[in-house]
Amino acid sequence: MKFPRKRKRYAVAVRPPKASPACVSMSASSKYRTFDDTGETNEIPLAPGEIYLWLAAYDQITEGYLHSAYRELLSAAEKEQESRFYFARDRHRYLITRALVRTVLSRYISIDPKEWVFSTNAYGRPDIVNPEARGAGLSFNISHTHSLIVLGVTKCRALGVDVENVRARGASIDIADRFFAPQEVAALNAVPLHQQQYRFFEYWTFKEAYIKARGMGLSLPLDKFSFHYPDDRAVEIAIDPELSDDATHWQFWQFQPAPEYLVAICAERIGDQSSSLIVREAIPMLSEKESAFEFLRVST
Repeated sequence: MKFPRKRKRYAVAVRPPKASPACVSMSASSKYRTFDDTGETNEIPLAPGEIYLWLAAYDQITEGYLHSAYRELLSAAEKEQESRFYFARDRHRYLITRALVRTVLSRYISIDPKEWVFSTNAYGRPDIVNPEARGAGLSFNISHTHSLIVLGVTKCRALGVDVENVRARGASIDIADRFFAPQEVAALNAVPLHQQQYRFFEYWTFKEAYIKARGMGLSLPLDKFSFHYPDDRAVEIAIDPELSDDATHWQFWQFQPAPEYLVAICAERIGDQSSSLIVREAIPMLSEKESAFEFLRVST
């Protein structure tokens, strides 16, 4: 996201030409199902305490037959939006993102990927319109950076995710001075110079994840909440009463799927229920694999 300005299981749906498909898409009046190579259903039961994170390295998805299949899934508005991007790289990233969202959501609810309908709230947050999914409490959040897309999916709770490429983007301490809470600025200035860029993105990704979980974007002043690190593995949030929120209402995680990426997750707590995060790397309509990553920071 732009900085603010000061105000092995396979879900194969498409194969190269002449190969028989292993995904069955029924008519619009029927229920959609995905299948693996054995013919078993590939639908994923989603418990309230589970959060799935789907990672797609879009620069590696270059097959033309896949791009054609992805484009068939898009709504007319999405196809128009894709064409508006000036750079081919941005059109490519947008296409993969929309295909990932549509195909992944269909893993949890029996809706054809073409049939998903989305809206945005007053702050631009995307929401699901389909009554079946809303009734099931399904929710998602999406983030992308240079070469990587992260899609979070859960149910019956608010969710925000953010990913940044810590090598491709520069971090200016001036941005922190202007937008971060004073405590964060002081802590940032206290770390050695060579660590400041990484620490900046630690703060930034947590802040992005929180404001996305709140569904209010940058209308929430970034200096009215702050993150603190009691030790090398922990994170805590402090929230100004002006924002009318309770810090204990939220859980946070942070990890690196690769050395150049930093991902932060913010999720609404569900009583005393514990949360579990499942990470999958995917090529939409072709392949996926579950991956295990060590969490760098976790809230208590």
